Formats: sequence, C-alpha cells, structure tokens
Amino acid sequence: MSRLKAPVVRSKVPEGDTWDLTPMFKSEAAWERLFKRLEKSLPEIASFRGTLGRSVKQLRRALDFSNELGLQLEKAGAYVQLKYSEDIANPDYQAKIARFSFLATRIGEASSYFNPEIQAIPKATMAAFLKHPLLQEYRFMLQCLLRYRPHILKPSEERLLAMQGEVAETPSKIFDQLCDADMKFGEVTDEQGARVELTQSSFRTLLESPRRAVRKEAFQKYYAVMEGHKNSLSAALGGSVQQDIYHARARNYPSAREAALFGDKMPVSAYDALIDAVHEALPAVYRYLALRKRVMGLKKLHFYDTYTAIVPNMQRDIPYAQAVDLCCEAMAPLGDAYVNTMRHGLTRDRWVDRYENRNKHSGAFSYGCYGCMPYILMNYKTTVLDSVFTLAHEAGHSMHSWYSMRAQPYQYAQYPILLAEVASTFNEQLLGHYLRRNAASDKERVLLINKEIDEIRGTIIRQTMFAEFEKIIHANAEAGQPLTVEVFRHIYRELLNTYFGTEMVIDTELELEGLRIPHFYRAFYVYKYATGLSAAISMSRKVLDGSTRDRERYLTFLRAGGSQYPLDTLKAAGVDLVRPEPVQEAMHTFTELVIELENML
Repeated sequence: MSRLKAPVVRSKVPEGDTWDLTPMFKSEAAWERLFKRLEKSLPEIASFRGTLGRSVKQLRRALDFSNELGLQLEKAGAYVQLKYSEDIANPDYQAKIARFSFLATRIGEASSYFNPEIQAIPKATMAAFLKHPLLQEYRFMLQCLLRYRPHILKPSEERLLAMQGEVAETPSKIFDQLCDADMKFGEVTDEQGARVELTQSSFRTLLESPRRAVRKEAFQKYYAVMEGHKNSLSAALGGSVQQDIYHARARNYPSAREAALFGDKMPVSAYDALIDAVHEALPAVYRYLALRKRVMGLKKLHFYDTYTAIVPNMQRDIPYAQAVDLCCEAMAPLGDAYVNTMRHGLTRDRWVDRYENRNKHSGAFSYGCYGCMPYILMNYKTTVLDSVFTLAHEAGHSMHSWYSMRAQPYQYAQYPILLAEVASTFNEQLLGHYLRRNAASDKERVLLINKEIDEIRGTIIRQTMFAEFEKIIHANAEAGQPLTVEVFRHIYRELLNTYFGTEMVIDTELELEGLRIPHFYRAFYVYKYATGLSAAISMSRKVLDGSTRDRERYLTFLRAGGSQYPLDTLKAAGVDLVRPEPVQEAMHTFTELVIELENML
C-alpha cells in the first residue's frame, strides 16, 4: 500500500509558494524597532487628554496622531499574525503574538479616554467643529462615533473595558489551539489506498471523495476526536457567548445581537427577515437532497454524502497556475486593470501563501494592512475544484482592499465585513458563470450547476442556519439559561432537523458541529455571508449583462471602502438589503437551478 507524506514543515516550503512579507518588514529586527517605537508612544497618548474639545486644530492634531498610531499598530499586528499563521505551533510567533496583544491592550487602555472625551464635547460645539474644513477628512468618522454616544461609558469605565481586551480573546485562542494544534485526528485511507493525515484542511477534501467509505471514515474519525474534546469546546464557546453579553450589557445595548448589528445600522428585522426568507425556501432544499440521494443511488443520505460530486468520475487536477488563469479569465468583465492587478498579485507579487504545511492555520483568508499587499492564506488542493473557488473568493477580498486603499485615506480604507462578503462571493459568481459557459460536456455542466447549488446552500442556507444558532444561544444565555454541551447539542439538533428535513439522516455526531465553527467565536458574523452572496448574485448578473455602467458601479463599490454606511454603499450599487427581495431573488435562483438539475438528470 502506498503512503502519502504528511504535510511538510514550514522550513521546507519552496519560497515561491509562500507570500512575500518583506514589503512590510525587511527583517525581524525591523519589526522589533517598530514595536519599540510603539511602546515609547504610550506616554504621548495621554498628552491629548482633556484637550480634544479645546479647538478644531487640537482635535485635528489628535485625530492625526491617533490615525498614525493606528496605522503603525495595524502594520505590526498584521505582520506578526501572518507569520504566526504560517506555523501556529512556532513558539517564537506565539510569543510575539502575546507581546503584541499585550501592547495593543495597553495602547487601547491608554487611548480609552479618546472616544468618551469626543462624545462629551457639547453638541453645539461639535456641530460647529464638523462644519470646519479642517475636519472634512474625519467628518463621517466623527458622525459615526457620535451615533455611539448612548453606548460610550465614563473614561474610567472605558479604561476598565480596554484592560479586559486580552481576556476577551481567551475563548477564541483556546479554540484555535485545540483545533489547529492540539487535536490529532489520525489517518484515513483514501480512494487510492493511501494513508492520508486527517487535518482541519484535509477534512473537507476527504468529504469530497467519490468513495463513500473514505467519506464515512473521515467523518467518524473527525467527530470522534471532537467528542473527546466536547466539554473544553463547549466551555470555550459558552465563554465567548458570555463575553458578547457582558460587553453588550456594559455598553447599554438591549442584546448582544443588537450590539453586533449597531455598527452597520443593520436592523434586527432584516436579520430575522433573512431567516424567514430561507425558511420559506427550505422545500427546495429538501427537493435537492432527495435528488442527490436518488442520483447517488443511496438508500440513506448522510451529511458526509453532501459534499462529493453528484456526477462520478469528474475529478480534475487543476494546478495553482491554471487556477490563476481561470480566475483571471472569469473576471474579464471587470476590465483589464482589475484582471492584470489580480494576476500579478496571485503570481509575481506573491500575495499568496499557497499550500498546506504542518501546523499552518487551516482554511483561507485575506489579510493585510493599509499601504501593504492584501495577502492571502490558502491551503490549495489541486484535486479539489472548491480550491479554485476559494482562490477566487479570497482574491475578491484582496482586490476589494487594493481598490479601497488606493481610493480612501486610512480612516476609511477598512471596509465593513458586510461589504467584504459581497466582493468575495461576487468573484465566485463570475467564476461559476465562466466555467458553466465553457463546460466541455453536459456531464461537466451538471457538475457545475450542482456546484452553484451547493454554493448557495453552503453560503446562504447553511450560514443562515448558523446565524439562527447564534441568535438562539445568545438569547438563551441572556435569559439566564446555562449553555452546557447538551444544550448546545439539543439546539443544534433542532436546527439540523429544520434545515435538512427528512431526506437526510442526521448522525448524532453532527450535533457537535456547532462547537467546531470558528466564526461562532466572533459572533454575528455569519449572516453576512448569506446577505453578501445574495447581493453578489444580484450585482454579478448586472455586470455579466455587459453594461459598462454596472461595471463602473461595481468598481465604485470596491473603492468606497468604509466611507459610508455599508447599506448605503450597497444601495448605491443597486442592492437594498433592508428589503427581503435580494435574499428572495437568490433563493428563487436556487430553486431554478434545482429544477434545471432535475431535468438534466
């Protein structure tokens, strides 16, 4: 029996397959020098205390200082986080992460008077300040801050909350270390008879195996380890929920959910409307699962049967270079400037850390800092079509950052997450359209239609289930109900029954899935995937129709960054997320695709 090698250690990864972080810092010594300068800046932070309402000029000086400090702190933090993600078991970067976190908390503590003092400026005085040309660059930022007036505390209380910053990160740190470093899932025999290490990254790959025995073994071994750590994971998730509630109550929000939605001016009613719209469309999900079960010839459909290709023998080997070509060809409707920048970033300019190595952060992300490259972490698998879509997804994030950084000053370059999930899934929509249009056969088209169905199922329907789970567990905790392992399992089981219906067997192990989703440790994020794809479907259809105006509206959307509220940015681009129509349109698209797939099979 052949035996595949385990992921290589970081030191053995070829340089060309890694990201180039030298534009951020030429050396570790350069990072240390900036770190020391940031430490020395601490006393200067206090020099502005009590002066912010003195004059427009003084407020402008303070804002400029805060901006520069934030920019440098972001740069130092981004670098060490990227290095840490290369090998999270590396003690050097574990230590650097801890040092940076401690410094960031101290800076946050020292700066904690800043917002309350601006809030305390008399309304008439602040109204006059906002009209002054000196504050033009900061006007929207200050207006956003003033919205938080009912939720800003006294300076001494703000200081206490800032001091709690490191403690607040504990649940997510425990989760990361458990799942990405400490948990060992063993090996699985793949369809070629090779022994493959089961990791966070390879788990999804193995679930896509055409051989059911492989999928089942991966599923059962993975969740056997989760079962062994369920109490630790439950305690971490429960602690994260309590942190959310603590901060919401401390800042006088009615609930943790309303606190999370406040920044985007996202109505709670729109969150609930998302759940309602998806619930209305669940019969189409059951219809799709019944089709999958029939086409796969299964008497019983299990969760581990829902990721593999519905059409057999369609596995393709797509090297990274070819994936880049496909992404670039698919993005052609956005113009040469967009495509050329993206191609250079994904290849020559080395934005991307491409492949898995031992102890590398699982999954994928786009991350960087103002004035630097928008880096991408991948765990690219050449035999997994989804890896190509993941590359397009993360490239969407990075191109969003690239456009925003060049159009906006530092204070507005960071776009809200609600917008980020539009740019990423927009790219996936264009890629899917391109591949379906160029399908070599009906069988390949079936595969790609099924991929689009699963994209909507995974990004809108599944993430809405996650969003409902977050809503319920936070509401339960706010009502004083304990969050034990059994409570988590029961809540998650009820949601599985609702979202999958009777067409799929709900294995007991799957009840633990609610403990393994990283985003639950950064609550009320996941609904943005669902609204993001809904908006992306609408916007991509317009761009694909060939309208120059719609292409420019989309590029203007990318350039907007955080210069206005996200719902306003989307509305200017032609999508109103306050209304249910975008989600309903997406679910209608899902139903049409299921019908088309039925007709082809």
